[in-house]
Amino acid sequence: MSKNIAFLFPGQGSQYINMGKELYENIEECKNIFDKGQEILGMPIKELIFEGSNEELTRTKNSQPAILLTSLACQKALELEGISADYTVGLSLGEYGALIYSGVLSFEDGLRLIKKRAEIMDSAVSSEEGTMAAVLKLSEEKVQDLINRASKFGLVEGANYNCPGQVVISGEHEAIKQSVKIAKELKGIAIPLKVSGPFHSSMYEKASHEFYRELEKANINCPTKTVYSNVKGEPYEKEDDIRELLRLQIMSPVLFEKSIRDLINKGVDTFIEVGPGKTLSGFVKKIDKEVNVYNVEDIKSLKETVCNLNLIKANI
Repeated sequence: MSKNIAFLFPGQGSQYINMGKELYENIEECKNIFDKGQEILGMPIKELIFEGSNEELTRTKNSQPAILLTSLACQKALELEGISADYTVGLSLGEYGALIYSGVLSFEDGLRLIKKRAEIMDSAVSSEEGTMAAVLKLSEEKVQDLINRASKFGLVEGANYNCPGQVVISGEHEAIKQSVKIAKELKGIAIPLKVSGPFHSSMYEKASHEFYRELEKANINCPTKTVYSNVKGEPYEKEDDIRELLRLQIMSPVLFEKSIRDLINKGVDTFIEVGPGKTLSGFVKKIDKEVNVYNVEDIKSLKETVCNLNLIKANI
């Protein structure tokens, strides 16, 4: 049960207090993921997730490792049910979940890298220097027109190409402020986001080089699954420099919609969001209403997903 399935690993913003707690309390193998993860990270990650405050968990340096660890516990729960996928893609930090699942990174290297990535991103550029906004109800062509016009007021770039009618832009405050006005003129909407920095913009170029020094320490293995690069919107190939693509990922747009369309063209008809929230599930439904979309974040959603997949299998 894997040929037509893709696992999706969520990104920052999907975190919430007590995510993964049911899996931690009810499935020994999932508990081990959290326990071992806390040991590798060297931080009280379980306390942050299960007993912390939203404000503390939302901080980039905490949310990124917390989401990754929770997602890996969800993937373990699916594995125990005999559910695997031949394809995998993650959104931003979620790409590390995909890389661990596909065997490119070990559990240990993946967690260490995401911890360092989060620390670098948390300190490299502040919310005072830049921000982000979600642009809705505009085509990619009109979003590019918006970016071109707003660039007169400062740096502004496309950051996340999520699904039809939703692109996140990133850049300097005045340029993002003007983007909100320009979006309205173009018959769309731009909503400023509460984020701690202008993620996936060239403002993180210096940070990307700092992170590369960490990437050089990690072992990179050949993937056992088809895993997608955020930077390319396509699968990693043998000739790709994975470390360089992960460096660029920090400062480049995430081509999520392109990845999903490529997967659908390859015959993938079932997508499972593995981790907290249903954000990626929503994107996929807007890209193609005909595919099957499920999520696993707790016991209830795990059971529902397993039940639905068994029904699909029975009808084949």
